[in-house]
Amino acid sequence: MALSGVKVVEFAGLAPGPFAGLILADYGATVIRIDKPFSSSSSDILCRNKRSLAINPKTPSGLEVLKKLIVSSDVLIDPFRPGVMERLGLGPEVFLGKDGKSGLNKRLIYARIVGFPRTGSHKDMAGHDINYLALSGILSMLPGSLDRPSFPLNLLADFAGGGLICALGIILALLERKSTGHGQVVNADMVSGARYVSSFPIIHRLNPSTGTFAGQRGTNLLDGGAPFYNIYTCKDGGFMSVGCLEPQFFTTFIEHFVEALPGDFKQRYGWTPDLSAQYDRKEWPHLKEFLELGFKTRTRDEWGAVFMGTDACAVPIFTPEEATELESSGELHPSPHPRISSHNVSTSGSRPGELHLPPGKHNEEILGELGLTNTEYQRLIEDGAMEGSRSKL
Repeated sequence: MALSGVKVVEFAGLAPGPFAGLILADYGATVIRIDKPFSSSSSDILCRNKRSLAINPKTPSGLEVLKKLIVSSDVLIDPFRPGVMERLGLGPEVFLGKDGKSGLNKRLIYARIVGFPRTGSHKDMAGHDINYLALSGILSMLPGSLDRPSFPLNLLADFAGGGLICALGIILALLERKSTGHGQVVNADMVSGARYVSSFPIIHRLNPSTGTFAGQRGTNLLDGGAPFYNIYTCKDGGFMSVGCLEPQFFTTFIEHFVEALPGDFKQRYGWTPDLSAQYDRKEWPHLKEFLELGFKTRTRDEWGAVFMGTDACAVPIFTPEEATELESSGELHPSPHPRISSHNVSTSGSRPGELHLPPGKHNEEILGELGLTNTEYQRLIEDGAMEGSRSKL
């Protein structure tokens, strides 16, 4: 496993932090999630291959144990708003040092995920994916209705620009540590991350001479303006995706599409598109109407069969349940990706029906690994740092 031997402490959070930890765990890292004690459940479903330690850092004994754990670790994932970890006494300077003072773990990769950039008027505000997208510039470019753009669930900021970018930063810092011997702080904010993963459309928009996103939203090649890069409703209410951008693919698409239309449809409509209609913008409304009406003559699966095995770039839109048939792992949930040929990616923690990791499930196991005595364990319970009984470690 690529990350075998890497020890990660992930403070429990929402979406991006758990996803960053999931990526590291899937590729071999040992990930311990820090939960609040005295809680019977967690909303985190991104817990595959992780363990849980439920402990209160606001108690002296709890703080002491957490410091001991972090000192023995390679990575810390901080999902909180700026200043929270510092107030707990677990800020990066404690471990990496500051102003010439040595820290407790100079090799630590201290990864921080926040919503807004750490400088500027928004830095201390609360927010969620849709707010980060709003400030990134990309939300204003996304398809939607005529009066407003739409948003792609919470994928772009939370997961692509947040968790995935943070995991990349951690891996880069681990690589650099091999030559320097030192850890560092990895700062990821979801506004900047969303902008980074959206580099292609944003750069085109800021350089209108390229023409790709020069027009108003919904009139361009990739934002729903082009009839040959769009989504269409079928007879049964299912959907087909069409993405035949290149002329040779558009030609293949039109040939198969027209051939599959009922004879009376072609006679009734009185017009059949050819290659010249693809990039003639004056023909786009006509072409879009032709495709909309044509797709409604067959079901989604019938259209899927028409284009199967061709270069038409037209495929049915699957539901999450249907898409599981493409999982090479044979599992219900998404498996780790990319696949690295020299390593077996672990999915051992993912079992059907088991979506949650109970807080504190591995308390005794983790504390035993840290070398805590039974007396120290009882002190944690008595101090209110941890829930537990008087069983021995």
